[in-house]
Amino acid sequence: MRASLFITCYNDTLFPETGRAVVRLLERLGIELDFLPAQTCCGQMHANTGFRGEAFSQAKRFVQLYRDTECVVIPSSSCVAMIRDQYPGLLEELGSEQLQEEFTALLPRVFELSEFLTDKLGLDDVGAYFPHRVTYHASCHGLRGLHVGDRPFRLLSKVGELELLPLANLERCCGFGGTFSVKNAEVSTAMLDAKLVDVLATGADYCTALDNSCLMHLGGALHRQKKSIQTIHIAGILASTAQHPHEAGQ
Repeated sequence: MRASLFITCYNDTLFPETGRAVVRLLERLGIELDFLPAQTCCGQMHANTGFRGEAFSQAKRFVQLYRDTECVVIPSSSCVAMIRDQYPGLLEELGSEQLQEEFTALLPRVFELSEFLTDKLGLDDVGAYFPHRVTYHASCHGLRGLHVGDRPFRLLSKVGELELLPLANLERCCGFGGTFSVKNAEVSTAMLDAKLVDVLATGADYCTALDNSCLMHLGGALHRQKKSIQTIHIAGILASTAQHPHEAGQ
């Protein structure tokens, strides 16, 4: 099977180790992976802040780049939610029937990473090994937008030597929300503080999620508070094996 990796601008700029982890994981599973260097951004931040022209451009670029691909894998539920929820309206506004038809054909082939592993490949056990205590934070776009459900838990529960610790108030937002954390800093910080109470109460070594945006928000606060718990994208856990275990900065 062939798949194209849409790494997202956020990961490419700030968390390149996530992209490398996805490549290691999928190649280990026998996926023939390609990366289209012309990719940029899904356009979510533009659409959410009123820059419709820029959002149109990114939506159009995405469809044109990936319309002939077998599958598109994206390690970000936030970006996948943007594509599923906002692209239909954006492309309708653009008024190109051909582009809308190409998007309609492409959409069923666009997967968030945990969806790709469980739904497309039919896997829960990917042969990972991660001997640490881990808690899972459900990002809002994955929980409410994509309805990923128990997919991340099924994957994490099959990781060798991983102790999965439940997180209280799983449905609560961490307070990031992209530009929300900038425009509403005090509210965002209060939400973050409440989330950190639950994360720290688990006693976990690592907090994981489907989105590095949430993990950056949580990780920054944990670092400022000098807490020992670390953050890691789920791809980093699933890419780790007994032969090639995860190392910080991979």
